[in-house]
Amino acid sequence: MAALLATARRLLRNEDEARDALQSAYVQAWRALPRFRGDAKLSTWLHRIVVNDSLIRLRSRRDEVELDDELLPRFAEDGHHVEPATDWSESALAMLEREETRELVQRNIQKLPEAYRTVLTLRDIEELDPAEAATMLGISTNLLKVRLHRARQALRTLLERELGGRP
Repeated sequence: MAALLATARRLLRNEDEARDALQSAYVQAWRALPRFRGDAKLSTWLHRIVVNDSLIRLRSRRDEVELDDELLPRFAEDGHHVEPATDWSESALAMLEREETRELVQRNIQKLPEAYRTVLTLRDIEELDPAEAATMLGISTNLLKVRLHRARQALRTLLERELGGRP
């Protein structure tokens, strides 16, 4: 139950709504149990129901905001970055191991517009494959990949701002 509730929380960003989504998912699962074929593990099936219910709730909000272009990297005419990217290769793992950094990353993920936050959550946190995540969101795999790339770039910019890598 805790993992399913955590999934709903990450997607919905609202404790009450996450609990409602979980309860709704359990009711849906109970009603659909006779049709459960056992092609997947029960936990995987329940996870999919929670994600689907959460996504339906997100769609009903209709408060989508476009990603601010200032969060994306800028490129010169020759294709190189205007501002050099911070090299995180050596310290990324060490930074992510600290609770403080995990909280920083989670806080900045929450700042992303819903469409980008959702794609990032499904792919990078829930680890769904691209085709499955795209199907759940009702978008093409290519659009999912574009949004995921833009979400990662925006998250990187937000983190660099907080970590002092860029103004």
